[in-house]
Amino acid sequence: MNLRFVEAFVWVARLKSITRGAERLFLTQSAVSNRVAALEQELGITLLDRRERSFKLTLAGARFLQYAERLLALQREIKTELGSPEQLPLSLRIGGNETALHTWLIPMIDLLKKSNPQLELDLTIETTPVLVEQLRRGGLDLTFTVLPALGEQIEHETLTPLEMVFVGPASMTRKRALSVRELLACDLMTFQRGSAPHVALLDLLRSLDAAGKRVHTVSSISAMVRLVEGGFGIAALPRAAIVQMLPRSRLAILRCDCALAPLPMVASYWRDPAAPELAKALHEALAFVRAQ
Repeated sequence: MNLRFVEAFVWVARLKSITRGAERLFLTQSAVSNRVAALEQELGITLLDRRERSFKLTLAGARFLQYAERLLALQREIKTELGSPEQLPLSLRIGGNETALHTWLIPMIDLLKKSNPQLELDLTIETTPVLVEQLRRGGLDLTFTVLPALGEQIEHETLTPLEMVFVGPASMTRKRALSVRELLACDLMTFQRGSAPHVALLDLLRSLDAAGKRVHTVSSISAMVRLVEGGFGIAALPRAAIVQMLPRSRLAILRCDCALAPLPMVASYWRDPAAPELAKALHEALAFVRAQ
């Protein structure tokens, strides 16, 4: 039995789509369809119910999926125990939001590069909804977002929430905390509309009876930093992202009489029994992030 055909069937079943399965395996749709058809012919059973408009496995297909997962897991075991000690190229597709990019994402990638000299990285920086959908469709292996990607065979781990702070120009540095009145007198900025920091800031303003206060939204931390330095206003940003910028910028973390809700962070990734090198790299990446 050709395990490449088995792998094609597994990804089609996981992603509930031949198209998405083909994208995940970097193959054409016809190639994946042919592999599944060849597998059906060899087994003498129908795996996909092609009479249905929506994707559906046959009863035999659902049963075979369990065996297919075990076959790929056994393949991984054999590769781990008996495989060549030479390092093979590792393709890793990582997605992160702006917060991940400006905190531990780059040091994490540096670590992976040292452990895997032949690492081939595909890095995507996007908003949480886009990243979650890309992972769900099989276009990414690992994402760092504020919400988990949900689906069969997708694992997720809740990371330590990040403290959010108000950031202003260095000229606003002072010994005493910023009062609510002084805060509301400034223009306020945070991440894009509908994001977790944006919603949290609006909730804070409502609790201060300032629901009508205008809030500017900017998708880029770097752009917000430039705006703050230019005197445009105060930004609500993750402390971990800003601390690294303080020595080379004209910024200050402002103490305030009111606190922002922390920013949740979640790592989501595919569990792939046929890729031991990928599983090892994901484990290493998550261990590094936990330590941060």
